[in-house]
Amino acid sequence: MRKRLIRSDAPATVVLIRLLIGAVFLSEGIQKFLFPGQLGAGRFLKIGLPMPELLGPFVGTFEVVCGSLVLLGLLTRLAVIPLLGIMAVALTTTKWPMLAAQGFWHMAHEARTDWSMSLGSLFLLIVGAGPWSLDARLQSRR
Repeated sequence: MRKRLIRSDAPATVVLIRLLIGAVFLSEGIQKFLFPGQLGAGRFLKIGLPMPELLGPFVGTFEVVCGSLVLLGLLTRLAVIPLLGIMAVALTTTKWPMLAAQGFWHMAHEARTDWSMSLGSLFLLIVGAGPWSLDARLQSRR
């Protein structure tokens, strides 16, 4: 099981996807702590999520930890699972209502980052971290 979790036959260029996904999630997580009124608990309160004072730091922590793991290529497949959950909640709570209220093109414009992060995370879940990762180093030691 552990071997399958870290194994990857992806090319070295997958590091570019890892850097993108990891850096954006890490940045967004840090910003939830730096600007809680706009991007953390305050935003969650505005969109109607329950317990925003708890949920903001909770989500921010997952974004920082999992984003860092993705950047390092450590337990990458495992790290993207909560990130996919975060993106699913973001899409359903913010973008689907936007679709209903303002139409497809407005939603498509506003959701471009959400879709990119979701598909990039799904890609990493499927292919793994690639050879330039801590996962690859762990695999080579076995």
